[in-house]
Amino acid sequence: MYRRKPQVLLLAKQLEIRVIRNPHIYLTQNVGQCRRVSNYQNNLNHENTENVGTYPNSSNRHYTGHVGTYQNSSSVYQPNPISGQYQFANSLGQYQQNFDIHPNLNDIRTSRVAFETAEASETSGSIEELDNFVKEGKVQEAVEVLGLLEKQCVSVDLPRFLQLMQACGEAKALEDAKVVHEHIVRSLSPLNVSTYNKIIRMYWECGSGNDAFDVFDNMRQHSLTSWDTMITWLAKNGLGEDAVDLFSRFKQEGLKPDGQIFIGVFFACRVLGDTREGMLHFESMNKDYGIVPSMEHYVSIVDMLGSTGHLVEALEFIEKMPVEPSIDVWEKMMNLCRIHGDLELGDRCAELVEQLDPARLSEQSKAGLLPVDPLDLLMEKEKNKPANKDFFSVRNMAIQFRAGDTSHPDTDSIYEQIRGLKAHMKEVGYIPDLRDAFYHDIDQESMEEEVLVHSEKLALSRGLLTSPPRTTIRIFKKFVVCDDCHNALKIISKIVGRVFVIRDAKKFHQFQDGKCSCNDYWLPSIELA
Repeated sequence: MYRRKPQVLLLAKQLEIRVIRNPHIYLTQNVGQCRRVSNYQNNLNHENTENVGTYPNSSNRHYTGHVGTYQNSSSVYQPNPISGQYQFANSLGQYQQNFDIHPNLNDIRTSRVAFETAEASETSGSIEELDNFVKEGKVQEAVEVLGLLEKQCVSVDLPRFLQLMQACGEAKALEDAKVVHEHIVRSLSPLNVSTYNKIIRMYWECGSGNDAFDVFDNMRQHSLTSWDTMITWLAKNGLGEDAVDLFSRFKQEGLKPDGQIFIGVFFACRVLGDTREGMLHFESMNKDYGIVPSMEHYVSIVDMLGSTGHLVEALEFIEKMPVEPSIDVWEKMMNLCRIHGDLELGDRCAELVEQLDPARLSEQSKAGLLPVDPLDLLMEKEKNKPANKDFFSVRNMAIQFRAGDTSHPDTDSIYEQIRGLKAHMKEVGYIPDLRDAFYHDIDQESMEEEVLVHSEKLALSRGLLTSPPRTTIRIFKKFVVCDDCHNALKIISKIVGRVFVIRDAKKFHQFQDGKCSCNDYWLPSIELA
């Protein structure tokens, strides 16, 4: 169903004949590196394709890069500038290379032999293998199969690409995500807005806001989902101010928001702690855009007010609602009251929740406790496992660490590096936070040593030793990063002039120039829910 090599063999012969008849046509890529048979068939009719380099006639223009990968579309990828220049030839409607690497008849014949060999040999790449690897979450293997399929001219449809993109996001596999992005651009261009939106989401899930912004900024047009995805994920990563600025840019372009975008804006104001701006946006929903607030909007406003400690204002807002508050509103208010210590008001809200739906309250909630987060239960379960490790990735290879880990061959270098950094950190005011020490019945020096060798610090030390200068170091942690490590990584980023991205159980943290993208908002000592 997916293999069409006999057609390719026939096409190679046709191309061979065309080269003989017209020696002025230069092929810019080996025919064996085709993407789709249909593209090569189009080349025979002088249509705009990728590998032969045909382009519509126009005035004298120059394009720099590898014509084999050039796309005249809204692709965010630009041609490879190291492959030389291709000048448009009006007489032929073809690109000619300015350097002397012109495939000749022997190249075509070699390509034909390559196809015949591939046809006769057993290949290791198949659609079935791709599906199985994606289903099993083996992203790197799936990407390797994707490359083999491309070489075999086997087309992969959009639903499969979307599944692979989702797997990349779940695995936080940024480098693999970039490869998948490139494959999609080569295979399916021009891409529609919906596909670009999913690429943006994939990059955010992989922790790369820069790549997400690159895609967003290079899109020819945006849908409301494009803007909503960017605003929401900026807020999720603690970049509330950037999220609000992006919403301002949205309005400046004369666009009209929908109700979903305002949910992200309210969340951004919650992150900033700017309830005044949040309420101004809430008022403008109906006044400026005619959007009637839904119950989800009311819950978001209660969350924004209550999370910043404005419990009285949150209660007044509920009482003034033009519709009957739902159980979600009262449950949110109940939890916020208990987080901020207003147990009496929390109990009153709990009574209302029980009246609306007795099954809604857990035993913990009835006892006046905060409900247990399922994620916290999973974290506690994982914490009791002896093989609890965090890891950092370099060149798509995951290297794992545990707190106090001495199992690595270069342990001595890792420990020497982190101790050297500690001395520099103390010079600029670092004070170890001994609350994060596991053992408290030991002397202060031993506790300092214990927090110094937390897994994320060891992973960072290994990354500094082995990664190229000025590259970003990415660390993945099963649990929430502790106060001491969070503070230490901010200081180290300033000292070494590097960017560190940590994905913990709650969110992404980007450390750069002595600051974190979360603005210390989600530290364990602050976040109680």
